Amino acid sequence: MEVGVIGTGIMGKNHVRVYSELRYVTGLYVYDINYQAALEVALHNGAVPCATIEDLLKKVDAVSVCVPTRYHRETAQQVLEAGVHMLLEKPICSTVEEANKILDLIGNNQIVGVGQIERFNPIVPEIKRICKKPLYVEFNRHNPASARMTESTVVEDLMIHDIDIVRNVLFKDSYDFTAGGTEDIVSTLFRFNSTPAYLSASRKSSKKVRRIYIEEEDLTIEGDFMTQEIFSYFKPEKYHVENERYVQENIIEKVMVNKVEPLKVELQTFLECAKKRKPFPVTPEQATENLRICEEIRACLTK
Repeated sequence: MEVGVIGTGIMGKNHVRVYSELRYVTGLYVYDINYQAALEVALHNGAVPCATIEDLLKKVDAVSVCVPTRYHRETAQQVLEAGVHMLLEKPICSTVEEANKILDLIGNNQIVGVGQIERFNPIVPEIKRICKKPLYVEFNRHNPASARMTESTVVEDLMIHDIDIVRNVLFKDSYDFTAGGTEDIVSTLFRFNSTPAYLSASRKSSKKVRRIYIEEEDLTIEGDFMTQEIFSYFKPEKYHVENERYVQENIIEKVMVNKVEPLKVELQTFLECAKKRKPFPVTPEQATENLRICEEIRACLTK
């Protein structure tokens, strides 16, 4: 399959690197508005630089769009009108209004997905398998301050990953929520019937954190998105007394997880979906709903 990458920033470079390692890819093409940047990335990965988007789209069957979010709608329109399968990095667009315009342009046989990369983290399906009746859910996604340029609040930048998992993996129910914070630090409390789900995200932390924590009646699950480790804590059947204190000895089980690079799984899945004409796991409709929730949360923030 002939594959292209539009945009060679941080994520674009990673897409080019991973595509260059996949057996499905028979030809790899790269475009960036800065041709020299595209040329350098291409040379490092055995790809072919293109002078224009139009030139790239004539050569490829599928493409990753990794341009800044403000250019997503315009670039996606060019890709869709060319009839090329597309993986669009998250968030799908700057606004839900723009995202809806993209939805209207998707052809019947066109595969379009959105790069919610944590959906492809191997701990997610394992937690879904283990988790039966959650009583409490918590996500923490905190970053140290970074020089990386971002046009969005921490909601669209970081929290959107956990919004995607909580809405499309763990809960399908209706919900309400409260939220507060600033552009860089946000907390949101969702309520799915009687189950609270607390999400926190920060770009001001001194420590990088990617954590999920779930409590059930007889089980507590803790997962780390970075180390790709899951621990299950089981309540003991009985307690014993030691020095006039009740002692609880939990049974701790480390869940076996097949550690992989989520981006590699995501891109391989995208190419398989494009080849077989089957929907990508993160649909543009789901991504638009994720963005709608982000907009609702953003409206609660302190200006």
